[in-house]
Amino acid sequence: MNTEQQIRPPMEVRYAKELEALKANDQAVKPANWQLSPQAVRKFILGSREPVPFQGEEITIRKKYLGNDALVERCIVTLAGNRGLMLVGEPGTAKTMLSELLSAAISGVSTNTIQGTAGTTEDMIKYSWNYALLLDKGPVREALVPAPLYVGMEKGIITRFEEITRTPAEIQDSMISVMSDKVLNVPELGDDGFLFAKQGFNVIGTANTRDKGVNEMSSALKRRFNFETVMPIREAALEKQIIISEVENLARENQIAMEVDEDVAELLATTYHELREGVSSLGHRIDKPSAVMSTAEAVSVFYQTMITAYYYDGGQISTDCLVQNLLGAIVKEDGDSLEKIKNYFNTVIKDKSSKEGGLWTDYYEARKWLR
Repeated sequence: MNTEQQIRPPMEVRYAKELEALKANDQAVKPANWQLSPQAVRKFILGSREPVPFQGEEITIRKKYLGNDALVERCIVTLAGNRGLMLVGEPGTAKTMLSELLSAAISGVSTNTIQGTAGTTEDMIKYSWNYALLLDKGPVREALVPAPLYVGMEKGIITRFEEITRTPAEIQDSMISVMSDKVLNVPELGDDGFLFAKQGFNVIGTANTRDKGVNEMSSALKRRFNFETVMPIREAALEKQIIISEVENLARENQIAMEVDEDVAELLATTYHELREGVSSLGHRIDKPSAVMSTAEAVSVFYQTMITAYYYDGGQISTDCLVQNLLGAIVKEDGDSLEKIKNYFNTVIKDKSSKEGGLWTDYYEARKWLR
């Protein structure tokens, strides 16, 4: 597949060589219809200290998920069983990325996806009809248009259900019998209308805790899933590492020939970490903004600042630009968050500027953009 013009290749394309190398060297037992064994799936997501030999090369399996290793192991075990996996947590905690990595490693495809919204209907999940064929030939299998759940069951692969709590309750409940019995009934096809899921089929759902109460999942549906909570990054040093890694990937994929400034990454990681936790490294108590202070947002702010520097500022990152992008990401239409950011700069950043100088002083002076 030619990926040169793809903005964001799927995981199975981006890491195709790693997956091929792992598959070629995988001697462990695989669950039915899995592309890799659970051990190899873990290695793909969490990385390997030793390179993997493949076609005369030594392929490095790098760590892709920089969170809780034990959580990844539990996710893999869940998917090897008969229950679905539900990843819950704050927005921007890499739930989607983890579900894509799991799907790519287990099924070889991560794009069999339902995107949950308030407008999601049952035919978007299960199946619909080609009405021209339906009128011509009646309700026959040829006229049926499979949706992701049908595809997953028919092929024995994982179906990803993003933002499940954004969908109406009746749409969520249509999943209950499928998750329990692993069979989908198509009444229009009569006696031939039962689709029994092949081994390897399972569902990975994601849900944001901030959506709790929007369309709360029923207890019946919850019982069909094992829940795993994906927590925000708790260490500024790890957050810095993630920012650098993700921005390097974005720069490489978009032909941005510019090195990532690690000092700026540390500054931004510290800012997001302190605002999210409500306390600074100097002991200040901080009022938390209402905006999502996720690592994904920090990556976006850094990359936006980086490409501005690349195209307009001769490759030199400006703290003025950084603060402007930070403001756009955090404040949006919330005036209360603006005041909290101003207070953060006038206390925490001011103290860091006087104690550490350098980049922190430039950062503090850029507070003039907080208007």
